[in-house]
Amino acid sequence: MEYVYAAMLLHKAGKKVDNDSMKKVLTATGVKADEARIKALVASLENVDIDEAIKSASAAPVVAPVQEAKGESSEEKKEEKPKEDDSKNEEQAAAGLGALFG
Repeated sequence: MEYVYAAMLLHKAGKKVDNDSMKKVLTATGVKADEARIKALVASLENVDIDEAIKSASAAPVVAPVQEAKGESSEEKKEEKPKEDDSKNEEQAAAGLGALFG
């Protein structure tokens, strides 16, 4: 992953993604640069429009913002629970305590 991050960093900085630049970025971050991996990544990115690839990349869905966009928040969901359940639970607990004391 470090190699991809280095390539993205170079691209974002407006630098050319080449073997020397990749090696400099990786060694500056404390990663032992593997020449073969660098060459393979640079070769695979040679004909790729990185900006377009980033735009078209699918992102993992985020659940919380989608719920908020629909107008549903976790607080509203808590309020939707029927209050009858709470009273039944209290009655059952009281009955159980009565059985303990005879």
